Amino acid sequence: MKVAFATDDGSRVNAHFGQSPMFAVYNVTKAGAELLELRKLSAVPHQDEAGKIDSRLDSIGDCTLIFIMQIGASAAARVTRRKIMPVKLPFGSPIEEQLKRLVEMLQGKPPMWLAKVLREEEENEGGDADGTHG
Repeated sequence: MKVAFATDDGSRVNAHFGQSPMFAVYNVTKAGAELLELRKLSAVPHQDEAGKIDSRLDSIGDCTLIFIMQIGASAAARVTRRKIMPVKLPFGSPIEEQLKRLVEMLQGKPPMWLAKVLREEEENEGGDADGTHG
């Protein structure tokens, strides 16, 4: 699964979803985690709040989880509607620690919230999404 981290230095979760200058995107499996890319967001002068949220959603649309320091209520609602789960962390949490915890969770018995996310991801990749929710 792909996960994103709101960061300004590529090594810590230290940014609010709406102000993050970039997202560090990793692929996480039972075998480990690998940095795919640092997705830098271009600053658009006079961009309204909805535009900011849209540009960030577009940059993490292929991710399953987004680790952030903070996220506003409207942004959180839009993120979850895109089937991306926001996870709040304390300021400055090292990305490497979170990746290690995720890998350990995948290797063992994932907590219920993560198992649900993984199940939804598998169903979406199955290709037979009929638009119904069970």
